[in-house]
Parts: sequence; C-alpha cells; structure tokens
Amino acid sequence: MGHLDHAAYGWLTPALSYVMASIGAALGLRCTVRALAATGASRRNWLLTAASAIGTGIWTMHFVAMLGFHVTGTEIHYNVPLTILSLLVAVLVVGAGVFAVGYGTARGRSLVLGGLTTGLGVASMHYLGMAALRLHGRVSYDPLTVGLSVVIAVVAATAALWAALNIKSPAAVAVASLVMGLAVSSMHYTGMLAVSVRVTPSDQALPGATALQFIFPLAVGLGSYLFITAAFVALSPTADERAASASAHGAVPPPAAPGRRGEGAVPAH
Repeated sequence: MGHLDHAAYGWLTPALSYVMASIGAALGLRCTVRALAATGASRRNWLLTAASAIGTGIWTMHFVAMLGFHVTGTEIHYNVPLTILSLLVAVLVVGAGVFAVGYGTARGRSLVLGGLTTGLGVASMHYLGMAALRLHGRVSYDPLTVGLSVVIAVVAATAALWAALNIKSPAAVAVASLVMGLAVSSMHYTGMLAVSVRVTPSDQALPGATALQFIFPLAVGLGSYLFITAAFVALSPTADERAASASAHGAVPPPAAPGRRGEGAVPAH
C-alpha cells in the first residue's frame, strides 16, 4: 500500500479549499435569494449565476485540496477531459437543484428534490474528479465511507438551499455560507478517507497532466471568476433597494398645470 498524504503542504490547501467552498456558497446563496425576489428572465439569470457559483466553488475546493494529495512511490497526473467533465457535472447538476427550488411551487417538496439533486451532484463531481487520477497503481474505496460522504453532501446541499429559502439578511447568509463551506470540506475529506492506493512501481510515463500544469491554472481562473462575480453581486442593487429607489423618485409630486386654482396656480387678480 502507498502512504497517502492529504495535506502535503500543511494547512495551506485545506484552509484555502475551505475559503473557496465558502465563497462559492456565499455567492450562490446570495444569488438564490435575489432570484426568489425576482421574476421572469431576471430570476432565471440569478439562478444560473447561483448554479455556476456553487458548482465552481465546490469544484475549486476539491481540486485545491487535491493539490495537497500525495502518494508515496508514484507521481499523480490527471485526465484532462474527465477533470473538465467533473466541472460541467458540478455546475449542471447543482443548477438542476437550484432551479427546482427557484421555480418549485411546493416549498417542502422542492427543497427535498433540490437538496437531493444538488448533493448527488456534489458527490458525482468528487468521484468523477477522483476517477481522473492517473498514477502507478490501483485506487480502491471503502464503500461505507463513500456512502457517508454522499450523505454529508446531500445534507449539506439541503441545508444550504433551506438557508436560501429562509434566510435573507447578509449576515445570516454569511454564517450559512461558512457552515456550508465546512460541510463541503468535510464531505471531501470524508471521501478521501475512503481511498486506498496499491502502488505498482513503474518507469513508464503517466498519461495526463500534472496538477501544476493543469489543475492549478484552472483553479486560479475559476477562483478569479468567483471573486469578480462576488463583486458584481455586491454592487448590484437588491429588490428592496430598487423598490426604495423607485419610491423615492415617485414621491416627488408632478408640477401643477398652470392656470388651475387650488393646484398651485397663481390666483387671478
């Protein structure tokens, strides 16, 4: 068996991955709250942004954490198409869950459906990402620990969507995002505890790309997307702010028509 190190750079990768998961969760929750207060194309666009933020945040969390994953006796490469597929799965399946909540008429049923779909999407992304690993040896999983990681993913997703439906203040959303970031990180490291590797020493070159060649640049790009989108959402007025602005502009009485007594007209002498 190869010795597995899940934090080869100390606390750097776990801490940074937690930050990325929390940012993605915060952005996704804020966008979902905005969507529920909007209608028509605006609701759809906010939900699309929420799906991309949560999916991107979860994917970035996973692969930033994987930068610290080392196996004694073998290099680690990644299959590029499978890695990109894991990102698309994260965004699409999370999007299905978010849209179920955003357009559902029965709140309880929508929450259960959305949480289950989103949680399974998180788990699918994780294990697709693990399937992209290329190393000299064979990877195997403990089924019970895998099952526990999927349960954590579903519970975390359901709790996050519940927060989006019931929590409106920015401070409460921030707290919910930190909790969701912790839950997503817990799901990742629980899933990693299920992993064991039987190393087969070999001099053959591994297919795929190294983490620094592919994962790191993509993670930096997606992280930049999250920060830019967060700035856009922070600067966009909320529904309450738009309503207050419209009310303030509408509170100014229109000018009175000249020559009409009792409406601001100058009396005749």
